Amino acid sequence: MVRPTIIWISMGLVLLAMRTVLWLMYRPFAPVREEDAPALSVIIPAYNEGAMVEETIASVAAAAYPRERLQIIAIDDGSSDDTWHHIRHAALRFPGLVTPLRLADNQGKRGALAEGFRRATGDLIVTVDSDSVIERGALLAIAGPFLDPRVGAVAGKVAVHNRRAGLIPRMLHVRFILSFDYLRSAQSVFRTVYCCPGALAAYRASAVRKVQPEWERQRFLGTPCTYGRTRADQRHSRCGFRHRVPARRGGAYRRAETYSKLCRMLLRWDRSYIREELRYARIVWSRPLGSRVLSLYESTITNLRYPVGYASIALWALNAIEDPASMVRMLLAIMVVSLVYVLYYLRSERSWDFVFGILYAYFSFFALTWIFPYAALTLRARGWLTR
Repeated sequence: MVRPTIIWISMGLVLLAMRTVLWLMYRPFAPVREEDAPALSVIIPAYNEGAMVEETIASVAAAAYPRERLQIIAIDDGSSDDTWHHIRHAALRFPGLVTPLRLADNQGKRGALAEGFRRATGDLIVTVDSDSVIERGALLAIAGPFLDPRVGAVAGKVAVHNRRAGLIPRMLHVRFILSFDYLRSAQSVFRTVYCCPGALAAYRASAVRKVQPEWERQRFLGTPCTYGRTRADQRHSRCGFRHRVPARRGGAYRRAETYSKLCRMLLRWDRSYIREELRYARIVWSRPLGSRVLSLYESTITNLRYPVGYASIALWALNAIEDPASMVRMLLAIMVVSLVYVLYYLRSERSWDFVFGILYAYFSFFALTWIFPYAALTLRARGWLTR
């Protein structure tokens, strides 16, 4: 039998080669000019975010976008701290620009967003997480691709806001750059970006209206879906999200601090990943032929690496008991794979921070491997898992 590790590495190399070719083919859209900027609504859902939500609102208010065509909707999803106080204060700081909303009871992130969608008046709807800030040019940049009428959604570029604050933020920053610059750029070439990030994403309002009732009623294993918007809204093939292009110019920065907060974030992401991959397997067949083939190829290899990868880890652990030298070989293999990926970071960022990408590979292997199986066992959980 071929060793599972060899299979896993081979699949990864094939996928890496395909993504590299697509990444090199990607060409970003230009930002929209201010005189051509469409009416735009920014929705900021918040739950127990405290003072950070006001910083988020202020960054959106300071964005280079025509004020008469900008609407900011900040929603307190039944917070138990002073989040509402900061939202109201932001509304006073930016009169006529910020619409403050407060939900009496916690509805979950999806419920808060749904309320914002109902209040939005713009032709485009942008979502920004309440622990993020956006660059001044982000809104013009993310609106640019919508000049193409085929584009239904745009994934913004996301980096770590406080990446100098510690080791975890530094490592996570490299991971984010690889995810948003490299991975989504490659996916954009075949017009199927799987996940638009909550930190910064934009949607054509007409497309959102078509699927909002179905999206709000979505259930999984008999439980209402209250999180996972970033992947779920991409899976409704009938909503017009047939072409998705990430904006490289102008992005968002989100906070990353402690190990426990990182685990909660990744746990929420993995739960929604599992749930929406099952849904996507049913609707991928409605995609155009070229996008469908490439999407199925990427999804199959990506998803197979989980069972093969965990089987490899189990066999490695057993083998290490009899052959301690296998531990060294595994550690070297992790370094080689991570070095290949950080080459993309070096090309994009030109920074010595690539070293933290290598450290993240080891950190992920030893400290985060447990999250995916735990997420699979707790798919019915409904919380925000923030703060």
